[in-house]
This record gives sequence, structure tokens and C-alpha cells, in this order.
Amino acid sequence: MGLFSRKKKTEAGQSAPSETPEAAEHSPSGVDAAPTAESVPTEASAASPGDAREPGAPTEQAGDAAPQVNISVSSFRGLGGAAAPQRPAETGAAAPPAAAPVPPAPRELPLAPAAPPEKLETVPGLRDNTLLRDALAALPAKPTGAQLLGVVRQMMQGHVYLRVQGNAREQLAEGNGRLTFGVARDGDKTYMLVFSSGKALHEAVRADGDASTSAVGQPVGAILKHLVDNGFSGLIIDNNSAPHRAVLPREVLERALGQADPEMRLKAALAAPREADTPHRIATLLAEGVPLWVAVGKAADDAEKLGIAEARLADGTRLLQVYSHPLEVAAQGREERALPLSAAKIGRILREHDAVGGIIIDPAGPLMTLTREELAPVMALPDEPEAQA
Repeated sequence: MGLFSRKKKTEAGQSAPSETPEAAEHSPSGVDAAPTAESVPTEASAASPGDAREPGAPTEQAGDAAPQVNISVSSFRGLGGAAAPQRPAETGAAAPPAAAPVPPAPRELPLAPAAPPEKLETVPGLRDNTLLRDALAALPAKPTGAQLLGVVRQMMQGHVYLRVQGNAREQLAEGNGRLTFGVARDGDKTYMLVFSSGKALHEAVRADGDASTSAVGQPVGAILKHLVDNGFSGLIIDNNSAPHRAVLPREVLERALGQADPEMRLKAALAAPREADTPHRIATLLAEGVPLWVAVGKAADDAEKLGIAEARLADGTRLLQVYSHPLEVAAQGREERALPLSAAKIGRILREHDAVGGIIIDPAGPLMTLTREELAPVMALPDEPEAQA
């Protein structure tokens, strides 16, 4: 991967930021914009702009000229949301005549639908970061802190686009490892400009009329690392798509990056279209040791003890709630705190508690449930050695 480097910036003429404000059961289961010059990695892909299973601190949003908002999320919990979804009980008894089906209410930010988006492109040939795109599309003109938290967590997978000066393919072919891309300045603060979708790129070109640009896709992890390593003040996503854009500060992104799987494998797998082998692939990822968290709170049967949050389905099935990132715990808006827990320990919990029917991953959505049978690779993991006192 080529090194990022900064060249002379030109100010974007942005105005100063303005400020605006902001039951699970628990089982004690063993847990007592003017373009300026920047560079990008050479292995980036360039393009011309042109089965769901079962289911702070003050914050701000960009206005007509970005950056208009200084977004700050100071904690990863307590921002509002709902408990995990339930599925209907499956019984052999005859059911009474059913009333006309009532469609479920849409899940609002920071939650997301149980299934990943099916629409993958808004401009032919440019694959969108679908979760981020849809989270931004759900933002109102004056989003709450919880809604902006939904944008941050949905960004933690896949890729975003940089808008590059000139022809990205030609520059990549030259092999010098450097591309120039847009940034925005607001006083002494400098923000990277990134885009979630082909549509957002199109809106940027339409806004400034500069058709001599192209797009280059970069993994979100690489973008965030570059942001942190090079002293940027934050990230502006979809700058020309008001009100469906966001300004995210460095402090929030640095913390989120520090707690993430560097390859963001589990979140990416949950965001991908569902296939017949999706449960097997996700169970294999878990067994390979991707970072996992559980939500810990007061145990339902003893307030003096801590327990792991569970979801209980309508048929009584108990599912352990497992998370790909601490932000996923925060999105549910409950009082638990996120605790890292290895797949080996989760496998041990399942072996020792036959009543737990499986797990539900990222209940805030997109989510996945895995049965005990599907979790065979996890349950087969050897116990970890006990820590020495």
C-alpha cells in the first residue's frame, strides 16, 4: 500500500461549525470542499464518477455549507433504541384465524433493518457502501446524537470513495502510489471528504461542475487510519448531499477505529447479501477469532451480579446477544456496557447452558441468528486457560 502524503491545501471557504444538542434479560453466564492534494494506496480500485435471517455529548449535522456541524459522541451507550426482535412461536397447534397482517414499523436510526440492503449500486459500476448510504438517507435535517451514532456504526465496514483530481486509473497505472483527493478546511481544521455511494459522487460533480475528477474506492479502515495518522480534524461524508450528510470528528472516529477489527470482517459479512452458506461463513469467522463483545448488565435474578444480555423469542428460545463492535451495544440504548468476550468463552457458555438456543449478532441490525448446530465450529473451540492471579 502506498503512503499517504499531504501537499499544499487550498481553503474551501467553509463557515464555522454551529452547535446543537443531543430490556434485555441478563443471564449470569460465566461473566461475574475545495480539492487539495493528498495521496491514496495504490491497490485501490478506481472508477470514473460518471435472506435476512431472524431477526454524549452535543452532536451536530452539516447544513448547506460543510462543515456546518461539530459532531461529538462521548459515550458508547445510553442513546436510545429498542430491544432485540422476536420471531413468532412455531407450534403444531391450530392457530385462530389471523387478522390482516400489519407490516412492522420501520426501524429508525440508530437501528437498521434486520436484512442488509438489496440495492447495491446507485450509479452503474460503482458499488455503494450500502449500510452507510442508507443510514445517511435516514438522517433528518436536525439529527439527534443517537441518529448520528447510527451513521458511525454503519460506516464500520466496507469502503468509501475519495474524489480524485484527474484520472485515477491513469495515476494508478503510473505506479507512484499517490493520488490527489478533496479535503475541506474550516479555519485551522481540515476534514477528509469521502462519499458513500455513486449517487453522492454524482451530486458532488453536479454541485461544482468539475467533471475532470474520478473516484477511487478505499477500505474504511485505511481511510480512518490515514485520518488519525495525519492529523485530520474529522471526516465529511457526502458533502453535497444535504441534509443527508454528516461531519464526524476525529475523536469519535479514532475511538471507534481503536476498538474495531482491523479488517472489519464480521461487520462486512453481516452487511453482504445473504446466501445459503452465510451462516456457515459467519460461524467460521467467529471461530477464527474475530473480536466480539457482549452486553453486560445486572442479572435478572440477582441485581448484585452481572449477567450477559439475552434475547428471548416468542417461542421461548433464548439467544445470547453478541456484537461486532461496542457501538452495536450503544445503538440499543440500554444501560449495559460492552465487554469483550472471545469465541472460545462463548462456546463454553453454550456448552454449559443447554437452554441457550444460539446467538443473535448485532441485534440493532443488520443482524444474524445462529443456532447451536450452526455454531458447531465455535462450540468445538477448546477452553482458554484461566488467567493466573
